[in-house]
Amino acid sequence: MFTGIIEDLGKIVAVEHDGGNIHYTVASSLCQELKIDQSLSHDGVCLTVVALDAANSTHTVTAIHETLEKTNLKSWQVGRKVNLERCMVMNGRLDGHIVQGHVDQTAQCIEKEDQNGSWLFTFQHGDAGHVTVDKGSICINGVSLTVVNSKDDRFSVAIIPYTYEHTVFHQIEVGDEVNLEFDIIGKYVEKMMRR
Repeated sequence: MFTGIIEDLGKIVAVEHDGGNIHYTVASSLCQELKIDQSLSHDGVCLTVVALDAANSTHTVTAIHETLEKTNLKSWQVGRKVNLERCMVMNGRLDGHIVQGHVDQTAQCIEKEDQNGSWLFTFQHGDAGHVTVDKGSICINGVSLTVVNSKDDRFSVAIIPYTYEHTVFHQIEVGDEVNLEFDIIGKYVEKMMRR
């Protein structure tokens, strides 16, 4: 379980195809604190650390077919930056919201507006049964954010300078695909209402 508060930006240094799987090797300052079998959020996707190379400050994770189909990982290439967050410590503060690291679907950035000190991003996700609400929580590429302008198939988020600089938001442009995890409480309520 995660909080959506990003700890570090990692950089993909190797991509290795292995049958239907892809192994990603990521360099980051978190490497020294990781261990094999640990869950680590990569742009909001919970992946298991399968190898560590302390000398090069890298770790390796594997994405299987299911993950590649539901996320934007299939487009990751060497040089890409990714948001990293270690799993939550249960005796700590929950600064963001409850994030599972289980991506529901992807969305496309359809607008990026510079608001003279902050940015307003609009994402279209299609009406796949998931809902957002104004002032509710959404997780985009692992970042816990507050929804504004909620519509049936799209929503916006306002990004402050700190978040823009210290997460992958500075590299997101119109047309880019992002990972979405809708609020778990909202998903339960939505399912109960359908019954």
